[in-house]
Amino acid sequence: MSLCLLMDVHVPAAITEQLRHRGIDVLTAVEDASDRIPDDDLLERGRQLGRLIFTQDIRFKSLAESWQREGRAFAGLLFGHQLGGTIGAYVNDIELIATASTLEEWKSVVEHLPL
Repeated sequence: MSLCLLMDVHVPAAITEQLRHRGIDVLTAVEDASDRIPDDDLLERGRQLGRLIFTQDIRFKSLAESWQREGRAFAGLLFGHQLGGTIGAYVNDIELIATASTLEEWKSVVEHLPL
């Protein structure tokens, strides 16, 4: 079973659609009605839902890194800069992560994509 993902509002719909097409459980912040909450609340929401978060918001990444330094727990964060990779590269990397790892391995981890 693959791990579940929560997509921040800054993620293109094409990434979400392609991951779903590949059988990955993806929930968007819009679908969860968490698209207008502050990033710290969204980090906590990901932990509550047991979902690894993917974002392309550099401020959100910085917040997660601050939580790491402070020892605050969150489910994990994948960050892909908007100009740092193609949709296909992000989809491939996220699919690999979702199918080959567990949420426990991502606890309070920030990973930059593409791999």
